[in-house]
Amino acid sequence: MTELRTAAVTTRRRSVPLLAGGVIGAAVCTAAIAAAAADWWPNLTLVVGTLVVLGVAWGMTRRPMGRRTVLGIVGVAAVCQVPGLTAAPITSTDAYRYVWDGRVQLSGTSPYAHVPLDDALARLRDPVLFPGLSPQDSSGVTGPPRVPRDPAALAALSADDSRTRINRARVPTIYPPVAQAYFTAVAFFTPWSAGTFGLQLVAAALAVGVTALLATELRRRNRDPRWAVLWAWSPVVALEAGSAAHVDVLAAGLVVAAVVTAARRSPVITGLLLGVAASVKLLPLLLLPAFTSVRRRGATTPLVAVGTFAATYVPHVLAVGTLVLGFLPGYLGQEGFADGSSRSAILALVLPADARQVATAVLAIAVAMLAIRRHQQEPIAVTCCWLYGAALLLTTPTYPWYGLPLIALAVLAGRIEWLAVPLASYLAYASFGHEVRQGLIHLAAAAVVLTVTARRSGGCRRGRGRPAGLSLSPGRGG
Repeated sequence: MTELRTAAVTTRRRSVPLLAGGVIGAAVCTAAIAAAAADWWPNLTLVVGTLVVLGVAWGMTRRPMGRRTVLGIVGVAAVCQVPGLTAAPITSTDAYRYVWDGRVQLSGTSPYAHVPLDDALARLRDPVLFPGLSPQDSSGVTGPPRVPRDPAALAALSADDSRTRINRARVPTIYPPVAQAYFTAVAFFTPWSAGTFGLQLVAAALAVGVTALLATELRRRNRDPRWAVLWAWSPVVALEAGSAAHVDVLAAGLVVAAVVTAARRSPVITGLLLGVAASVKLLPLLLLPAFTSVRRRGATTPLVAVGTFAATYVPHVLAVGTLVLGFLPGYLGQEGFADGSSRSAILALVLPADARQVATAVLAIAVAMLAIRRHQQEPIAVTCCWLYGAALLLTTPTYPWYGLPLIALAVLAGRIEWLAVPLASYLAYASFGHEVRQGLIHLAAAAVVLTVTARRSGGCRRGRGRPAGLSLSPGRGG
């Protein structure tokens, strides 16, 4: 009896750090949502909140772990998503486009073949998505979409319209086929009057599911699963999943699943998952070099991934032909990915636009070759983490939610220094139009990553014991 009482007391004591940390994590996420909704220093709140969660994770891992730790982490992760569900999306209006695309497909029409303002789809309008345009009103927009190449005409065409909450309502969708299937599935179960809530709820559930996957995989690799709170209780994840419902959370889950299966030597399944992830958001294609080897049969995963990605487009190509490209060419041109002129904020500090374009291409090839060379020399999660993070630092995209997969990869790889990159993206997002400031912010994030990486490498070269620097495991990241 005494032994049972002692065991019960020990269990309660081990649960205290998790419960206290969970309360802090939930409070941080609530504060982040409230600050963003009120526009009260939201980016500073995100940075401080992330550092607080990092401190909580570090503190918890210094204490013995209870038997139901993973369950507790997942439970608190669900609580962290609740504040975002209480209001409409905050950081962007992308979720309204998701709702529209799903609704259009349920009607038997392709979102690649029509723009949201097209009068041919007037019957699908409702007051939530179109507060200023009823089904009986004429928008003046008809016919198949045409995306101009002229930058000025493109900017005018893609400007927001006050009659609808859908962004870029005069151009077709940009989202790939698996993302479209996801939108359709959610739309099937969501009444029109619910607006974006269905997508927010599913995105929140996906974030919790990724938490369970990360914690379980960390435990399987004999690492402390409590480090999963850096994703689970992250104010960034709360803001972009349960609140903004960004599809990037689905891409993050698929990327993590691909890395997990790759570590278990399942190249075909890995390729399928990676291809599906790329058909949710194109960025996972950047990870292909990490799964490529110069050895025989070393290209199985990339070939399956590319084949899967291409196969998802076949039904849409058969239905609408070249319209399947949607607004992608216009987006790449408008956002600067096509010519490099308005990207690479770090390189923009020292190079003119033309030289920047060449430097970006050269660096991208060098990073890809390094990832191929590092294949099987380090855990696949580590390669994917720095490869994805390097791509974000190199291209410095405008939208910070692109960094969601990087957060998950940083947790899985045990490379938390890379969390500096998505945080820098939020600060740069708030500095839109100030190119020098954006470049300096991203440069600071790169400096954090390089400093910690150098310290870790120095510790490894000295040989014994754990690597120096910020790491989530006593040895190599998984």
